[in-house]
Amino acid sequence: MHVIIKPVRDNRALRSFVKFPNALYKGNKYYVPSIFFDEMDTLRSKNPAFEFSDVALFLAYSGGKVVGRVAAIINHRANSQWKHLEVRYGWFDFVDDMDVSKALLDAVIDFGKQHGMTSVSGPLGFTDFDPEGMLVDGYDQLCTFPLIYNYPYYKKHMEALGFEKVVDWLEYKLFIPQTVPEKIGRIADITEKKYGLKIRKVRRREVLFGDVGEKIFSLINQTYCYLYDFTILPEKMVKKYINTYILLLDLKMVTLVEDRDGNLIAFGVSMPSIVRAVQKCGGRMFPLGWYYILRSMFFKKEENLELLLVSVRPDYQNTGVLAMLFNDLIPVYNRYGFKYAETNAELESNIKIRAAWDCFDKVCHKRRRLYGKSI
Repeated sequence: MHVIIKPVRDNRALRSFVKFPNALYKGNKYYVPSIFFDEMDTLRSKNPAFEFSDVALFLAYSGGKVVGRVAAIINHRANSQWKHLEVRYGWFDFVDDMDVSKALLDAVIDFGKQHGMTSVSGPLGFTDFDPEGMLVDGYDQLCTFPLIYNYPYYKKHMEALGFEKVVDWLEYKLFIPQTVPEKIGRIADITEKKYGLKIRKVRRREVLFGDVGEKIFSLINQTYCYLYDFTILPEKMVKKYINTYILLLDLKMVTLVEDRDGNLIAFGVSMPSIVRAVQKCGGRMFPLGWYYILRSMFFKKEENLELLLVSVRPDYQNTGVLAMLFNDLIPVYNRYGFKYAETNAELESNIKIRAAWDCFDKVCHKRRRLYGKSI
């Protein structure tokens, strides 16, 4: 296939960039569209991530039609933190033609070399709150909302182009017990008394006018900073994520653990699955997208929930604090009628969080991969 690569330079091209996967995956029942306006905002320079990143977006054309897309990102904060010179590729989608995938990745590599980079890896976004990890197992599973779906042929292209595994992420389906398991309840009670900890639920006004969101993201920076290629989030990014995510949550499904002095020790953030609602509206909020999504979140819920974030302060890990979180959340899940939870993507090497799921009946149903190489 004859392929032409063009950089995205205006809003019209950016709209084509954002909309391309909807055409590529049309009719695929496992694919979940992105929220259109959110993707547009993320990929525009008003995104605070552009303050610490060099970015180029590329579209691949053949016969006048878009046949692929990719973002090239140099995250200077992550490169400084991890002491490497890496260009990331993300938002990577293409038709099943090796000429297309190669041309797109060559554009990323050229961009990286122009900026002095010595390696390339992805799929990654600006930060860990953007979609990351190429699906390499679990193609017959409905995608969770924050993550990527891709066709099986992507893996074949990456390996044929000389890319190798850097890390893998795993996703689990956790089946919700009808009552809190005796072991969880017992450990939660012991931990609460031994360390003087307490469960706290938050109200909407505390999120709007207090510092709850900032405390949550401060703890994220403390606990996730050791995970591969994590970007410690600056203040502007924290405010963006608070406004984008936390304000939309059903706060009954958010649980905090604090010490005697009110310091945040741990939290669990979950939400009802909205993927079928997003599929129904095609990622468009108007005219009815908001209605479908809000109904799924607060009224007519699906049978599954998404376990978005779980974090425990490093000095309290392995103390039973996770049992306190689930001792509080499992009854909430049952009142809402959820049958199972889907975890976010967890690094294969993150043994501590994987061990936390041992108190549930579970199945590992998806695997994602970071592919990279030297350039």
